[in-house]
Amino acid sequence: MASQQFCTFLLDGYLFGVPVPQVQEVIRFHEMTRVPLAHEVVEGMINLRGQIVVAIDLRRRLDLRERADGELPINVVVRTPDGAVSLLVDEIGEVIEVEQSTFEAPPETLRGEVRSMILGVHKLEGKLLHLLDTEKACQVSERAEEEVPGR
Repeated sequence: MASQQFCTFLLDGYLFGVPVPQVQEVIRFHEMTRVPLAHEVVEGMINLRGQIVVAIDLRRRLDLRERADGELPINVVVRTPDGAVSLLVDEIGEVIEVEQSTFEAPPETLRGEVRSMILGVHKLEGKLLHLLDTEKACQVSERAEEEVPGR
């Protein structure tokens, strides 16, 4: 039976995971530079040892409620076809290994754009592991251009 390892993290109490090979590193909160006129999900840019990385607030991206004032996010830096991107999450979890037999399609309760960013779920003991489509979650340029009036 095939199994896969996922780096897990929490967002607003929900458990999410991305495949371990897509994760470059996990780092504590990093000071960010705001980007004028950037898409609302872009929290800013961070300098990661000389590499400029876009930081995306996953709470905003997934239409979850805003993080409370004073709560600092953690950076999960993932590899994408366009380079490294930092996903801002609430709390980092463990690396877990799951069997393919526990995989199911995204729940019917997920609606709209959020549903398109969840590849599926793994039913674990007492919880659901939502598999994040990092490529879709990291796409902001096309959507931002669609929202600019006059284009």
